[in-house]
Amino acid sequence: MTTLVEVPTKRRGAGWTVVAVVAAILGAELLLGWQSLLGALAHLRAPHLGWLAAALLAETAAMQAYARMQRRLLRSAGVRVPLRRHVALAYAAHSLSVSLPGGPAFSTALNYRQMRRFGASPAIASWCIALSGILSAAALAAITLFSTATAGDTADWHTLAALAVAVVLATLGVRRLARHPGRLAALLTVVNRLRQRPADHGRDRVQDFLEQLRVARLTPGHGAAAIIFALLNWLLDALCLWLCCVAVGGGTISTGQLLLAFCAGMAAGSLPIVPGGLGIIDGALILGLITGGMTTEIAIAAVVLYRLITLGFIIGLGWLSYLAIRRIA
Repeated sequence: MTTLVEVPTKRRGAGWTVVAVVAAILGAELLLGWQSLLGALAHLRAPHLGWLAAALLAETAAMQAYARMQRRLLRSAGVRVPLRRHVALAYAAHSLSVSLPGGPAFSTALNYRQMRRFGASPAIASWCIALSGILSAAALAAITLFSTATAGDTADWHTLAALAVAVVLATLGVRRLARHPGRLAALLTVVNRLRQRPADHGRDRVQDFLEQLRVARLTPGHGAAAIIFALLNWLLDALCLWLCCVAVGGGTISTGQLLLAFCAGMAAGSLPIVPGGLGIIDGALILGLITGGMTTEIAIAAVVLYRLITLGFIIGLGWLSYLAIRRIA
């Protein structure tokens, strides 16, 4: 009995120790950066309303671009849905992804359920979600390499070329398997042998999946449009950050440095350690903007304004969209 009491007590003690250490670090950072925070608040008191409105429009356009990318992919498979439903899904899935612990899993599940309601088969819905992620990651990588080059550093064009080749090969490979499902039989037999299952175990389900996938024919027109919308999604998001900089008096940063700071922030937030990347994305963005020549006060003010739009306004709309989707469903 004594042991059972002591273990929770020790755990509570360790928890309070961690809280105390974190509080001490935050307190020290607050004291050291107090003057910069006061300067940032001074810039935030009166941002230029015209530039602020433009930043809001840019961020909503970024969400529209992502929705249009997914719409193009589904249309290539013959699934036609009004744009407003794609936009509502984009907002809702984004809010789930960045707001909740393990959010990407909830976002993927919502995307899958809604695409099935749109009329997509299980294979087409899975294909659309996977290809959306690939295109989005490839677009961010391309923008990162471009910003590295324009900021004066040496870009790793070999990485960009390898990424482009990988995307093309993955797409062609899936299409080839869909057209010739019999070629998968040998691979499935080997896998079943390793798993000590019958040679034809699961073959019907795999062939049914590939038959559904055969409907997806990503034509050059739909493919090019999807790539453009994937790029616009990130570029309009970066434009929102730049407009926030201008709104607080920091519009002198170069395009390359701004994109480099933006990509650093997005890369830092790719690991879902905390919801919304709080503290992680902000720190990377502020550091990137300061490196690009901004003062600390203006960089903090610009990032706070940008995060108010992306975490406050956009996620708020996303949760409203999610509630509307749940009510319709």
